[in-house]
Amino acid sequence: MAPPQPGPSAEPPPLIRYAGNPILTREMWPYPINSVFNAGAVLMADGDTLLLCRVEDRSGLSHLCAARSANGVNEWRIDSKPTLMADPREFPEEIWGIEDPRITYVPELEQYAVAYTSFARGGPGVSLALTKDFRSFERFGVIMPPEDKDAALLPRRIGGRWALIHRPMTTLGAHMWISYSPDLRHWGSHKVILEARRGGWWDANKIGLCSPPIETEKGWLMIYHGVRQTASGSIYRLGLALFDLERPDVCLERGDSWMFGPEERYERDGDVKDVVFPCGQTIAADGDTIHLYYGAADSSVALATSSIRALLAWLDAHSSSGDGHGL
Repeated sequence: MAPPQPGPSAEPPPLIRYAGNPILTREMWPYPINSVFNAGAVLMADGDTLLLCRVEDRSGLSHLCAARSANGVNEWRIDSKPTLMADPREFPEEIWGIEDPRITYVPELEQYAVAYTSFARGGPGVSLALTKDFRSFERFGVIMPPEDKDAALLPRRIGGRWALIHRPMTTLGAHMWISYSPDLRHWGSHKVILEARRGGWWDANKIGLCSPPIETEKGWLMIYHGVRQTASGSIYRLGLALFDLERPDVCLERGDSWMFGPEERYERDGDVKDVVFPCGQTIAADGDTIHLYYGAADSSVALATSSIRALLAWLDAHSSSGDGHGL
């Protein structure tokens, strides 16, 4: 008698890979580069999807370059030259390049806030720039000194102050923090909001924010990455957490397992193997459908789709409530 065959999974995956992945590669670029990955994303007023991609040139340093598409999937129109370059003369903290942008549209300012990593001798820091059109930028310089990265601005003030999610490296470890500012330049009231777990967990020792938090009726929905150290290297996977709308330092739910990890060849083989790393998403006009854009193996940009409802349902089914502290 043949052994019983497993039936179809009763639970659909929370994120579905686009069958045509990867959607952006170095071969598509209008000038010579090594790789393109880790793109911030925004849906523009004209309906175009804009990806502000991290592009590593053949010197090994990174800059940012915009790609636009009418459907957010293909037929990308890529800027013929870098959109935002490092400017080490005016901003010496950028001497080794700029990386990993997260984009937040801020209605009060009627501008897009781009939080990105600036890299110099002291290590990675968080820099901020504002733009209306991704052609010209007002640069604020470093707002969080090294060693710090994985930052995004919330789209509205909390209690009258701007709020920034970021991931400093401290003696406490690599955890997610929140900081507040009256003017986007001076930051304080720093607080840990989500700790890396300890031991054998998928998100032990090192975590960080992925794409900017999504405001939902239930709270701020955050996709974050966890780094699992193995005998053959690191594995970057994605998890979910939910934070209070008016007190975003309060974790309401946190997934106990990862929801998305490297499986396909373009995610497992590249400049840095076994990495899925989103820096941006767009939300469709229905207010629910999500296009999540992620770096694959630090070599290309890929796309996965989901919905706010599906992610919240997955989190409800795979989480324990708590204060976000590691176990």
